[in-house]
Amino acid sequence: MDNYRMVQAIGRGAYGNVYLYRRLSDNKAVVIKQLPMESISHEECELTKNEVRVLSMLQHPNIIEYYDNCLENNTMMIVMEYAPGGNLYDYLRSRGEGNLLQEEDVLHLFCQLLLGMQHIHESNILHRDIKSNNILLDRSQRIVKIGDFGISKILSSKSKAHTVVGTPCYLSPELCQEKPYNQKSDVWALGCVLYEMLTLKRAFEAETLPALIMKIMRGIFAPIHPHYSQEMRGLLHLLLHTDAAQRPSIPQVLAQPLVFAPLLRLHTDLGMLHCASRPLRLNSVGSERLKSPKSPPEGQTKDR
Repeated sequence: MDNYRMVQAIGRGAYGNVYLYRRLSDNKAVVIKQLPMESISHEECELTKNEVRVLSMLQHPNIIEYYDNCLENNTMMIVMEYAPGGNLYDYLRSRGEGNLLQEEDVLHLFCQLLLGMQHIHESNILHRDIKSNNILLDRSQRIVKIGDFGISKILSSKSKAHTVVGTPCYLSPELCQEKPYNQKSDVWALGCVLYEMLTLKRAFEAETLPALIMKIMRGIFAPIHPHYSQEMRGLLHLLLHTDAAQRPSIPQVLAQPLVFAPLLRLHTDLGMLHCASRPLRLNSVGSERLKSPKSPPEGQTKDR
């Protein structure tokens, strides 16, 4: 660790702390997650090793990059990419109530999540903890990076997972029922994140865990603002379909007409991430610019 100089603490996790460091060889800002091995259980130690193993398998512009790891003074050090824009949860909450994102800006962010998740699933990995807190942003808050692979699972071909893990608000119906699950549970969590970007609120919340599970299993959530298109409403209902068999895979979501144009722009722009250009700013949906409500498409009655 002689090549790194600590700048400041930036977070505290379940098993350790996260610090901002400066890499002396090139003056690059990096994040180092420090996990004291003597104070964690064997299971937590295995989760740490799992995160390193998963991160080392992934390389994508929309996934936090893994650089290195080492054991120093009985503390595991995991060196990763630094995302200076914070996380999506804090960004959405900072906008204030009613300051909704434009649909094109939601799609710009969401399509990056789809591309990152496509890479994860193609590597036979389940993330298992997709939530707005684990989605990080660059300085311009226009580029998203999926992070926190501590409870991710590497699957063998066509296998399913059984262990119930994740954050309760983002659990899929099949997880709530303790059924075997696969990549479709990550898709459900993406639907929850999409809802959050559209409403600045979580799709499923309740005062008790049993009440929360009941809401999730029924697939009942408040409607999104009528400013958003019927196509967006339809995409949300696909992702939050309570029947995993009817829920689309990531490739099927990427084939939706709604995401075609933003995907095309992303494929054009992602190669320019490191260019020194003026970042575009996200627009807001102001109350004075709201359009008249549109009738929901037939058959879509669950968002109530």
